[in-house]
Amino acid sequence: MAALRRWAGCLNFLRSSSRVLFSSRKPAVHKLGKWTNILYTSIASLTVGGGLCAVPFTQVDNLSHDSLIRRAASLVTGSSSTFLSQTTLALIDAITEYSKAVHTLVALQRRYVASLGKLTAAEEDSIWQVIIGQRAEVSDRQDECRRFESTWVNAVKLCETAAEAAYTSGAEQASITVQTNIQVAQSQVEEARKLSQDADKKLAETKVMEVERMSQHAASLESNNDEEDMPEAYLRED
Repeated sequence: MAALRRWAGCLNFLRSSSRVLFSSRKPAVHKLGKWTNILYTSIASLTVGGGLCAVPFTQVDNLSHDSLIRRAASLVTGSSSTFLSQTTLALIDAITEYSKAVHTLVALQRRYVASLGKLTAAEEDSIWQVIIGQRAEVSDRQDECRRFESTWVNAVKLCETAAEAAYTSGAEQASITVQTNIQVAQSQVEEARKLSQDADKKLAETKVMEVERMSQHAASLESNNDEEDMPEAYLRED
């Protein structure tokens, strides 16, 4: 309603101005140009204030194409940096959760290996159910890491492209800023990857230990079975 009232007021102003302009018997060219500028300025202010249109009639700032391109390049680098920061945070969180899941699996498997030969069949089955569930958790976390890493890589590429575009357009500071953001993001992700690599290493070591321990346990059971099946005469000393 406010916009309509402004528009109605502008129309009334235009009608009254037109009557003043054309009622004069000897209009001067410079006066007509003056009134035209006033009218254009009034309509422009009404357009901006009423929200009817975003096209100004008068150019407030004398901006060159180069200046506008530099401003646009700066906006692109800012948006790209925001995209990079969000994907970096998501990837680091995913890697952290994956590392925690792997360490939990390592603890479960080591507990199982240490308890070989001391558990009942029901207890052993219960532990294996927990281990299988934790392995599924590790797999899900790993898939999440891969998904976020793919998005993060695209964000890095986008920032690199934005930095190059800003540099070639003359927005050197914006280019330097986004390049710095890329380096910080890569450093943070690399630190997080070290945690996951350490967890993977411990998991591999635990698997090797588990295989060796189970082989020893199986050999021990086989040896005991052989001794039970062997006749008592062969077990006596000479």
